[in-house]
Amino acid sequence: MTLKATITEDMKVAMRAREAARLSTIRLLLAAIKQKEVDERIDVSDADVVGIIDKMIKQRRESITQFDAGGRPELADAERAEIEILQSYLPQPLSAAEIETLIAEAIADAGVSGPAAMGKVMAALRPKLAGRVDMARVANRVKTRLAG
Repeated sequence: MTLKATITEDMKVAMRAREAARLSTIRLLLAAIKQKEVDERIDVSDADVVGIIDKMIKQRRESITQFDAGGRPELADAERAEIEILQSYLPQPLSAAEIETLIAEAIADAGVSGPAAMGKVMAALRPKLAGRVDMARVANRVKTRLAG
């Protein structure tokens, strides 16, 4: 079963169970998936869905920062709840050791060194790590490895 089909089934379950918050989050996710399909005239793959989920989680983290700064903890809590629901559809996160190993392999495979190689290394890592780790942290680790 594809990730999109799983999400659709979960929406039906949430409707039957009358879980309003979960249903709302799943509907937002399905709307984002549908938007990508319509905009690009494609059927989304699981990797595309993971990318969409990643983007939605990032948006919610930014919102949490803004809500906390604005003194709106109830809105920040709602965003945190949405993040938990969205994360349930992501693959299992990688450990720090696994990430370091993949970074070392990507640098070795690219056969490059120095900060100018950052884009090439990140392009090699992105498909392997998407949805499994915060790519900003990976970029910082790659930058450190290439500089040192």
